[in-house]
Amino acid sequence: MRVDKDGVLISLGLKSEGLVPAREMRTLSAQALARIRVGDRILATVIRGENEYGEVLLSVDQARSETGWRLLEKSLESGEAIEVEVTGNNKGGLLADVEGVQGFIPLSQMGLVMRGDDAHAQEKLDGLTGQTIRCKVIELNRRRNRVILSERAVVQEQRAQQKERLLADLKEGDVRHGRVTGVTSFGAFVDIGGAEGLVHISEMSWEQVASASQVVNVGDEVDVQVLKVDPESKKIALSLRRLKPEPWQTVTERYQVGQIVTGTITKLTTFGAFARIEGSVEGLVHISELSDRPIRHPKEVVKEGDTVPLKILRIEPERRRLGLSLRQAVEAGAEAGLSVSAGAPESAGGEAATTGEEHG
Repeated sequence: MRVDKDGVLISLGLKSEGLVPAREMRTLSAQALARIRVGDRILATVIRGENEYGEVLLSVDQARSETGWRLLEKSLESGEAIEVEVTGNNKGGLLADVEGVQGFIPLSQMGLVMRGDDAHAQEKLDGLTGQTIRCKVIELNRRRNRVILSERAVVQEQRAQQKERLLADLKEGDVRHGRVTGVTSFGAFVDIGGAEGLVHISEMSWEQVASASQVVNVGDEVDVQVLKVDPESKKIALSLRRLKPEPWQTVTERYQVGQIVTGTITKLTTFGAFARIEGSVEGLVHISELSDRPIRHPKEVVKEGDTVPLKILRIEPERRRLGLSLRQAVEAGAEAGLSVSAGAPESAGGEAATTGEEHG
C-alpha cells in the first residue's frame, strides 16, 4: 500500500494492515528494494500480532528463505531454470544464494569445464563470485537444508536446442566455420555453432595422415564442409580436405610426361606395383617397367614402402591414371637407392590403368 524510508505498509485483507520496518528487510539488495512498488504482492512472516493501532509487525528477512524454498521446489517440479547469485566457492564448487537459501554447484555441474591441472582454476572460480547464473535444481532436501544446483544442465539443454535448430538448417555441401573441440585417433570433432560434427581422419587432408593431430589441435578455428547430416542419430559428417583442390584436378600443373619423380611403393600385384608420388596421386608401374630383366613378380624388384625414382609415361587426370616406369628412370641415371638389373624388353604395359579392382 505504501513504500517509504521507514518501511513497507501491507494490506492483509479484512481491513488489517501490516508493517515491514526497514530493519526487517536488510537481506534485500539495494536493487531489490528499489524494485518494490505499490500494488506488489510480498511474502512476509508475522513477528508480532496486532497492536493497539491494529497493525501487524512483519519481517521480509524471516520470510525470505521461505520464498527461496518455494522457488526451489517449483523449479525442481517443473524442471525450469532459475537465476542464482554466486556468493563464494570452495574446493568442491560454487556457493550460491537463492532468495536467502544457500545452494551448492559442484565443479562437475558447472557450465565451465574445470580441469584438475588448470593453473588458473581458482582464479576462474573467484571471478564468478557476485555473478548471476542460471541453474536447474537437481537435488532438494529441505529438512537437511541441502540444495544441489546444476549450471551444466542448463548449458546442455541450450546446446540441445541449438543443435536441433542447426540440424534443421544444415544442408550437405554447406561450408561452416567452427572450432576444434576434440582430437582422437579416428578424427577430430568440430563445433560449428551449437553442434559438433566429426571430421573423419580420411577427410582431414588429401595427403595420407597417421593421426588427426598432424593436421589440427584442440582450439583451432577451421572452415569445414558438411558431407552428411543424419537427423535421426543427430550425427554430422564434416570434411576439411574438400575445401582444398583435389590433387588430381591440378596434377598437370605440377607434373609433365617424361619427368623423373620420387615415389613410394604402396601395393604389389601380379601385373605391377602401385606407387604414390603425392598425397592421393598414385600410378601404376607395370611389371614390364620395373626392371630391364625378365621377372615373374614385382616383389623380385621392390617391396611395399620402398622409395624409388620413377619416370612419368602418361598423365590422365580425368581418369585418375598415371603410367610410371622404374626401368626408364634408372636408365636415365636417377638415383634409386636399391639394386635393379636390366634385361626385360620394352612393353606398352607401362601405361596400364589404375582401376578400383586392381587397387583394391
